[in-house]
Amino acid sequence: MDAFIETARRVAVGASDERGRLIFALDATMSRQPTWNLAQSIQGRMFETAAALGGLSVQLVFFRGFGECRASHFVDGGQGLAALMSKISCRGGQTQIAKVLQHALDEAAAHRVGALVFVGDAMEENADRLCVLAGRLGLVGVKAFMFHEGGDAAAGAGFREIARLTGGAYAAFDATAPRRLAELLSAAAAYAAGGRPALERRAGAGEEAARLLLAQMG
Repeated sequence: MDAFIETARRVAVGASDERGRLIFALDATMSRQPTWNLAQSIQGRMFETAAALGGLSVQLVFFRGFGECRASHFVDGGQGLAALMSKISCRGGQTQIAKVLQHALDEAAAHRVGALVFVGDAMEENADRLCVLAGRLGLVGVKAFMFHEGGDAAAGAGFREIARLTGGAYAAFDATAPRRLAELLSAAAAYAAGGRPALERRAGAGEEAARLLLAQMG
C-alpha cells in the first residue's frame, strides 16, 4: 500500500475548475478480481473520450479487506490512473459503499464533482442508509452511475435506487463482455467532462450506452 500512496503522490495534479472531475470507485473485494483486471485494461477508453471534450481529472477510490477504503488524488490522463490501479490487488472483505458515497459528498463540498462512477457486484450494507447518502448526493448535483457486474438481485435493486436518487443511471454488464463495460465507462466520462450535452451528442450519433444512461437520468 505504501507503493500505491507513493505513486498517487507522483501523479497527483491540482484539478482546475475547467476540467471535468470524475470519482471512479471500485469494489476490490475478492469476488471482483476478474473484473478488476478487466478494468485496468479498458479504463483508458474513458480518457480517450474526455480528451476531445477538454480533458478529465479522475480520482480512484477502492475498498477491500477489513475496513480498508482508500482514495487517490485527482489525476489527469489514463496513464496516471493505470499506474495507481497497478499497485492494487483484490482482498476478501465486505462492501463499503457507504464510505464511497460519503467520500463523494465530502469531495463535492470542496470542489465541483462531475459524476461518481461505481463498479461492483454486491451490496452487503443497509439499503436505507445508502439511500440517504445517495439522496444527499442528488441534492448537491453529483449523479451516480452504478455499473453492476453479475446477477445479484439485491445488489441490482440497491444500485438502481442509488442511481435514481442521484439522478444518475444504472446498467448491468457481464465480465465476459468487456466491450459493454468500456462503452458504459466512456459514456459516463463524456458526461463528467462535458455534461449532458456531451452525452446527448453521443446518443445522437447512435451510441447505445449513452442512450441507456440518458433514458434514466433526471
